[in-house]
Amino acid sequence: MKKIILVRHAKSAWDNPNLSDHDRPLAERGLNDAPRMAKRLKNRGIHADLLLSSSALRAKETAKIIAKELGYPKDKIILEPSLFHASPHAILKYLQSQDDRHQTVLVFGHNPGFTDLIVYLGGDIDNLPTSGQFGFKLKSGFWKDLKPENVEPWFVDYPKKHH
Repeated sequence: MKKIILVRHAKSAWDNPNLSDHDRPLAERGLNDAPRMAKRLKNRGIHADLLLSSSALRAKETAKIIAKELGYPKDKIILEPSLFHASPHAILKYLQSQDDRHQTVLVFGHNPGFTDLIVYLGGDIDNLPTSGQFGFKLKSGFWKDLKPENVEPWFVDYPKKHH
């Protein structure tokens, strides 16, 4: 069974007005939340076959922190510029094009695209917060079948959720 986990980037810093939105780094809160959330993924027994990330600095930094915790090689994270502020449709199309040999895929990106995609796929959420994770299980062996009728929500987790 294929699994997809959408991970919104950790909290980013807004203290440098000269930086473009694409180049904003993680804030201190993000640097604290991301490793905690990575440990929760590890405690779920998540073994990632593929990490895909928006090319934005805050998404890339979040992906690297989680890769380290999951024992995934940082140099194997695929940076995809089209995931930066992508529409839910664009994210879905990108995921449907992935190689079927990958079973568990983590995607690092942004709102509103992620929240909209989660809702479209049948997830019950108002807003995926920073460092939030939403997992789906795909009832098919093929990524091209990633559609609302073929997925079931698996889990949702975020920093302020009590365990």
